[in-house]
Amino acid sequence: MSKQPDVIWLNTSPSLLCLAQPLLSELSDHTTIAQWKYIQSQDEASSLDIAILLLDNYLESSNQSVHLIGHSTGGLLGLLYTRRYPEKVKSLTLLAVGADAALDWQAHYYTHRPFLSRQKILTTMVYNLFGYQNEDTVKRLVSILEQDLDYSLSPHSLFKQLNVPTCPVPVPLMVCGSIDDMIIEPDALQGWRPYLMSGDRYWECQEGRHFFHLFQPTLVAKQILDFWQSLRPLDSVHSCLKANL
Repeated sequence: MSKQPDVIWLNTSPSLLCLAQPLLSELSDHTTIAQWKYIQSQDEASSLDIAILLLDNYLESSNQSVHLIGHSTGGLLGLLYTRRYPEKVKSLTLLAVGADAALDWQAHYYTHRPFLSRQKILTTMVYNLFGYQNEDTVKRLVSILEQDLDYSLSPHSLFKQLNVPTCPVPVPLMVCGSIDDMIIEPDALQGWRPYLMSGDRYWECQEGRHFFHLFQPTLVAKQILDFWQSLRPLDSVHSCLKANL
């Protein structure tokens, strides 16, 4: 019988999953991690409520709480799920998720779309998200972003953009970001500070932009693993209490 995963990586974009693989590889050397993937067609409505329901159906088979981790919209989904089902979540780790958790690169895209062409915005977004790249890499990344626009779970469109108010999270929380991220800028990330509880963790990477976990996977993995390790004494206390009830 296979061991149940301790960690669930939440993926809401098939095209962006490749950018998480270096970090997932680092984490998988130390813990059992599964990838939950949300996939939709262009004809389906983009619904966070449906995604939450599907994630809950997936986690029903687990007899233990799990660590949830997500980047950008994956983190937003984890946040909304955790607020609804805190008893099923051991901790929540957010990568590049600001105090307004719905803010992502697509929100920036739709803000500029009425004034600029799709291709022009996407080319500019490659620089904003990844820094300077050679011409071939820029073309590949533009293609990835195009697929993300067409097939990812997103709360934004040309007609409407979602905002998610900040509030405390009912489980241990880690918030990570990069100080040179042009999407989730330092002020947006630091907006979490007033809502952090004892045992929560806040960490800023010095470089890597919006996909800092792609460029700094070893460093990011170490910070996350240290956070999970810090929670183990709490798990032991809870186990003792349950045993004596």
